[in-house]
Amino acid sequence: MGRHGWNSGARRWRLTALLGVGVAALALIVTLINTLPGGGSTAGTSRDGDKVHGTPASPPDEDRPEVGWGFTHTQYSADEGSDTATERVEGLLEKSQLPQDQAIMGWGADNPEPVKGRYDFGALDRRIDFVRKSGGTPVITLCCSPDWMKGGKSGVDNTDWSQASLETAPQPDHYADFAALAATVAKRYPDVTHFIVWNEFKGFWNNAKQRWDYEGYTQLYNLVYKALKKVNPKIMVGGPYLVMDSVDPRDANASGTFKGSWGAMDQRIIDAFDYWNKNKAGADFVVVDGSSYTNDDELLPNEFAATDKLTAVSEWVRQQTHDLPLWWAEYYVEPADGNDDRKGWSETHRVAVQAAGMIAMAKGGATSGFYWNPETEKGANCAGCLWTPTDSSDGGKQLPMYDLVSRFDAAFGPGTKFETVSIAADDVPNVKVLATDKTVLVVNTLDRQISAKVDGQDFDLAAYGVKWLTR
Repeated sequence: MGRHGWNSGARRWRLTALLGVGVAALALIVTLINTLPGGGSTAGTSRDGDKVHGTPASPPDEDRPEVGWGFTHTQYSADEGSDTATERVEGLLEKSQLPQDQAIMGWGADNPEPVKGRYDFGALDRRIDFVRKSGGTPVITLCCSPDWMKGGKSGVDNTDWSQASLETAPQPDHYADFAALAATVAKRYPDVTHFIVWNEFKGFWNNAKQRWDYEGYTQLYNLVYKALKKVNPKIMVGGPYLVMDSVDPRDANASGTFKGSWGAMDQRIIDAFDYWNKNKAGADFVVVDGSSYTNDDELLPNEFAATDKLTAVSEWVRQQTHDLPLWWAEYYVEPADGNDDRKGWSETHRVAVQAAGMIAMAKGGATSGFYWNPETEKGANCAGCLWTPTDSSDGGKQLPMYDLVSRFDAAFGPGTKFETVSIAADDVPNVKVLATDKTVLVVNTLDRQISAKVDGQDFDLAAYGVKWLTR
């Protein structure tokens, strides 16, 4: 920084000059206060990032590694908008107490540490307050990282929100800084006892070796794991949040052993998972992400049968980790378009295939999963959303996907014991079923009405119908 007119070579000190220097110095101090310690503006930030925010709650699943079936907050959610609409969503969630996941940067959260040692948790505070008020179990995904940790500029006004920047991993020299940020977050929200480390290996692709930089991710994971456990040994930590990609069996990267009618697993994903699993400092649960379709958006052999992949992956992960509780941080059954939107199916079709996917994960041993809520800021249509946009007083109303997720969590939450029920022979190819001693979920996989007999009950099921039976 320049000296702002102060001539360090001046030898004659007159009173007027000293007064002038004093005024300039005061202005300089004010400027420095807003630029130190890491360069760039610090306006609106604070040093007390680890100060406990608000009134910590007692979430329903704070002491267990499984949290059940909930959703992830994205760029727009019900923490903002019309008071009437946001309260309507809070009322829905209070009844269901669904687990809710939020990232620390991006997807509705601002840069939490724009300058080293200077924090801005305003947006994240608002999201955590919403989770507390709506009675859910809060989960924090520790992604993404401030610009200065990944080669960018420091400062409040220098955050690069482009996808390329957001999906850049911290540089190895800043892994410890990211772990320190994770610890700060944990201290700020002591009622958050479930943390996921990073998201989809973003920024951890090794171009030179054409594989994932699993060594780098595992190093970051281990530092974060230890930092969180130091804050509170009861904090539960999970990873690696890998996208469990599948490919055409003829693909050069296809696994020769891990495959099915849905395709073949990408061997590079298996290698990355194996390394993390063998070299992790510890884990209280294991986290994966993925879709039922291949990297080429193929639904093999069709959209319902493709969900068998989710069962196969779940069983494999559980076997590799000696039955650690399994979470699906994201799961997709409908291929996206060029804008990463999923609007091509009717809502009835979408809900039916989503239900089949959730059934598949649960059958594979998953006990927790988070629906990626594609909420929009405004408008009448919101494909796949949990509730209508909250921009107006008539917003925040329950949509079909919310009904599915909330009922699935209530019926098939952690600790559920599944039972086999009878299905008429002619109906076996046409329905997907999941049952306990109290509830049966039935999904019609056909685009036409059927007459079915499940668990001794006869009923008609509309095209792509989803039906809940009481036993």
